Amino acid sequence: MAPSGVNHISTPCIYGDFISSNGERKSSIMKWLIKLLKNVSNRGEGGGGANRPELLDEENPTWRAPPRSSDDRSGAQKEKEEQDHANALSLAEDLKRRNGYGRQTNIDEELARALQGKLNSSSYPPYSPVPYHPRKFRVCGGCKRNIGYGNYLGCMGTFFHPECFCCRACSYPITEHEFSLSGREPYHKSCFKELTHPKCEVCHQFIPTNAAGLIEYRCHPFWSQKYCPSHEHDNTARCCSCERLESWNSRYYSLEDGRRLCLECMESAIMDTGDCQPLYHAIRDYYEGLNMKLDQQIPMLLVERQALNEAIVGEKNGFHHMPETRGLCLSEEQTVTSIHKGQRFGVHRQVGMRTQHQKLTRKCEVTAILVLYGLPRLLTGAILAHELMHGWLRLRGYRNLDPEVEEGICQLLSYMWLESEVMPRSNAMPSTSAASSSSSSSSSKKGGKSIVENKLGDFFMHQIANDTSPAYGGGYRAANAAVDKYGLRSTLEHIRLTGNFPL
Repeated sequence: MAPSGVNHISTPCIYGDFISSNGERKSSIMKWLIKLLKNVSNRGEGGGGANRPELLDEENPTWRAPPRSSDDRSGAQKEKEEQDHANALSLAEDLKRRNGYGRQTNIDEELARALQGKLNSSSYPPYSPVPYHPRKFRVCGGCKRNIGYGNYLGCMGTFFHPECFCCRACSYPITEHEFSLSGREPYHKSCFKELTHPKCEVCHQFIPTNAAGLIEYRCHPFWSQKYCPSHEHDNTARCCSCERLESWNSRYYSLEDGRRLCLECMESAIMDTGDCQPLYHAIRDYYEGLNMKLDQQIPMLLVERQALNEAIVGEKNGFHHMPETRGLCLSEEQTVTSIHKGQRFGVHRQVGMRTQHQKLTRKCEVTAILVLYGLPRLLTGAILAHELMHGWLRLRGYRNLDPEVEEGICQLLSYMWLESEVMPRSNAMPSTSAASSSSSSSSSKKGGKSIVENKLGDFFMHQIANDTSPAYGGGYRAANAAVDKYGLRSTLEHIRLTGNFPL
């Protein structure tokens, strides 16, 4: 066969001169390996000891990790060395597998391992180990235990286990990126809003902000009921007695004349003329205890709002508190529709009310006293005390008084009666020498009142004292100042003579 330029052999070989004998082949291989190891060793140790750590400063010694050695060899040299490396590894493997060349000695294996180690060390120089520093000692601000090496949160200058950083309100962990602080106490934003953002006591929603971004709401001056401004114009029901708005969680009672009554006011409401008679006589006794006995028997009727408004139109004299008048001291003869039979209540609505027409004839300066039905006992009594004072003035000949004087002194008597009902007896002394007997007389005729009823009494007194109208509010304050200074009897005598309060 013609030669092809390539030697096909079945035994290991290296490129170079052909070796015929086994002994010469082994000797030649060993010499070549030793020479190759010397070259690799010299190359790794050249350049002034690049693999040795360097002392940078004698006074402040610091060991620096040796840099990787730069390789400035040419491409041909690199290629030749890589080829030699591959041939040596191939020869070593073949010598180990085949028996035709004799058994490998331990020296051959050691030389092969040394060769591989030298090559690896020259290509990948070692680095100095990175020092390990343990975490700083941290104590959880919640459970006061060591945090150790687990996850932790840093907040407010201290550290917490994630499960220990809890909301002050609900006690659940705070996992959101944002939260609220009150002093040093953390809160969920939703919990903090629930605690601090005012809620409407009508619709029970958070009160919205206005166009300027401010929280704007209305608040009753006595009850402190907070509500959205929109409820003043959205037909939300208001109690005709205590002025509180109807909550969406409760229902007010509806009276036949369109008024609404809350549950608390309904507890002591007086619904017909017969039920009101004991209260009316108790207030007459109160006047008698002040040495202001009414000699005439003045009829008293409970009426609906429409009947009261019709009586006001037919009355020539008198000054009326607008927009809602709840009582009237009648001087003219009229026919009035009164509440004859009290009603019972079904599902928040009255049923079974009966009325009757009654003609009132004038036998003296006062024809009758009319009061709105369905109001709480204390408010009904305050209205009766006010209207009885009008009757007393007319029966005693007090004529043509200014509204501020007449309404002012009537409001004062109403306030004094409320005070005797609500306040402790020692603090409710009217400004006369006969006050103690009147208090005992009134107290003997009234039953025990609940906390709710006493609170209503406080509200009715607050209404009188803080009324803004010139006649009712300004007149009350002028009358109260005069009575505090001169006493009730002297003040009434001065009004009879001069038509004004004493200064």
